[in-house]
Amino acid sequence: MKDRTIGANMRNPSVDHDWLALRREDVLEPDQRIIDAHHHMWDRPGWRYLPPDMLLDIHDGHRVVATVHVEDEAGYRSYGPADMRPVGETEIMAGLGHAWSSQDPQVNINAAIVGYADLILGDAVRPVLEAHMEAGQGRFRGIRHITAWDADETVQTPLGPPRRTLVEGMIPDPRFRQGFAHLGQMGLTFDAWVYHPQLGELADLADAFPQTTIVVNHIGGIIRTGSYRDRLDETFAQWRAAVSDIARRPNVLMKIGGLGMQLFGFDLRDRPVPASSEYLAGIWEPFANHCIEAFGPERCMFESNFPVDMAFFTYRTMWNAFKRLAAGASSHEKDLMFYETAARTYRLAAPPD
Repeated sequence: MKDRTIGANMRNPSVDHDWLALRREDVLEPDQRIIDAHHHMWDRPGWRYLPPDMLLDIHDGHRVVATVHVEDEAGYRSYGPADMRPVGETEIMAGLGHAWSSQDPQVNINAAIVGYADLILGDAVRPVLEAHMEAGQGRFRGIRHITAWDADETVQTPLGPPRRTLVEGMIPDPRFRQGFAHLGQMGLTFDAWVYHPQLGELADLADAFPQTTIVVNHIGGIIRTGSYRDRLDETFAQWRAAVSDIARRPNVLMKIGGLGMQLFGFDLRDRPVPASSEYLAGIWEPFANHCIEAFGPERCMFESNFPVDMAFFTYRTMWNAFKRLAAGASSHEKDLMFYETAARTYRLAAPPD
């Protein structure tokens, strides 16, 4: 059985703000209410993205009223049992959410928090989940345990300091499933970051736990780089079939976004000027359209994946691209994908008008 460390190989480029500033667009449909269903926050050497930074993006024109923070190994405790250290991230993000949302009540930053707990702990994960719930101050909604693994080591998922190990076959592992069982019992969700060849394993997990909400991240992680680059048509067909299959499970939802990442092979930094929202919508359309067709708007939600995707386009351009993708939808369908699906999934109350 092969394993490898998270963050060991493929990296996204750093943010070039001068390059990003070369593209400036008018905001499309500025009154469309949005929940950013997936973003990160951190303070790393040379790269800071905390509430003041995110609010600059949010107040750049689109009507984002709440956000969902997803774990990224930020703020782990430096003390106590290793299994409990990820609770520090939930604690910090909840504190930031309360502090900044009180200053800017029109935007509920970190309204929901998706943390990390090691499901391989089995039954021993429950105290960790209980600690997250306490630390979350009413904002903790579930966990993400990254299981994205592929035999091609060049497509390793990029994520922060190397604190975890990815192992082939984590999802079917009986220990993982024993830990997973506690999520449904506690009313918690599971955010799944897998690569497309693993969607079958995830579908089997959804069948085994039909009462647990599973949210597939980043359109199901279709790999279009490394050894997959020379067989894109075959890969798309495999991904399309796997998405259609897992969409038959009513407890599974899909996040549309994260498409700037190197994994997806769109090479968006290889341009003298950042791509327009029209161009982005054009290259993303086959992927987004199939997700929406398979899951329906009531089980799809748009996500920014910022600041990771900030390396490729601005927040303003990205939401314009998503709005172009949804241009053929009804007003109700747009409300579902931009706001209501995320609000229902992560139990978020409507903000004041």
